[in-house]
Amino acid sequence: MHPALQALVVVAVAVGGCIAYFLLSNLILDKVLFPARGANAGRNTNRANLIRPWLFLFPALAFLGLYLAYPVVATAWMSLQRDNSFVGFENYRLMFAEPKFGESFFNNILWLVVVPAASTAFGLLAAQLTDRIAWGNIAKSLIFMPMAISFVGASVIWKLVYEARPAGTDQIGLLNALYVWVTGADPVQWLQLPLWNNLFLMVVLIWIQSGFAMVILAAALRGIPEETVEAAVLDGAGPFQIFFRIKVPQIAGTIVVVWTTITITVLKVFDIVLAMTNGQWETQVLANYMYDKFFRAVDWGMGSAAAMIIMALVTPILVWNVWNARREMR
Repeated sequence: MHPALQALVVVAVAVGGCIAYFLLSNLILDKVLFPARGANAGRNTNRANLIRPWLFLFPALAFLGLYLAYPVVATAWMSLQRDNSFVGFENYRLMFAEPKFGESFFNNILWLVVVPAASTAFGLLAAQLTDRIAWGNIAKSLIFMPMAISFVGASVIWKLVYEARPAGTDQIGLLNALYVWVTGADPVQWLQLPLWNNLFLMVVLIWIQSGFAMVILAAALRGIPEETVEAAVLDGAGPFQIFFRIKVPQIAGTIVVVWTTITITVLKVFDIVLAMTNGQWETQVLANYMYDKFFRAVDWGMGSAAAMIIMALVTPILVWNVWNARREMR
């Protein structure tokens, strides 16, 4: 069967299945379980109306349970096993004792310190400045454009920027071309410099996430009442005072949401490290460490333990983000 026709069949079956489910479930509820007739018609109608919302929620809850809750429980159980035997927290002990895990954890902390702060700061700066120039919409489009590129695609682009050719040959990497032209020294393997290579990898994610931060913060800046800015101008406040003392406090909640959203992305960063260094030269991160344990070492126990550590780091931030969003809605 042609792939396009196969896709149409799948869509038709899925939509038809949903329609059939809702029609049939409501029919059984109203005609079989709680029919609106006889002496108990009113009570049956009320009971049917109490159950009906759960009929609509059931497919979503079933898929969430199957594809979210079950994998979490299964992964937690696998993290307590080794060679199909229950070993308790032995996998965690072995993992914590590995130097590579310590390197991964340290690098993730470094990413957490640098990337959310830099992305949010650049996004806020871009949002403020692009609103003050005539071609601001064009600038915003250019800054936001990296968001349309996959992490692997962005990694390939920046790997070419950092590319190093042998001394005496033309440098195709932009950074080495400038470095050799300015200093006259030999080209440098930027991605092999310990610590610095982590910063060079972070640049890729900052480049991508700054556009996201800019769009969200630009919308927040437009929501600031003009009266507050005009009052500050009349009081003699300068541009920096207006920005840091008037605008930033009013969008502090949005800044925190952007910061935490980027933080979650950073904790799960995988593609950039895999595509550019594969965790070599002290650039390993937790997600890539987990991948190595799962699919290269085929160590399901330690791989699952690494996955649980990542989830333990992400969950509090995610819960706080949801709680904060609900509080603002109230």
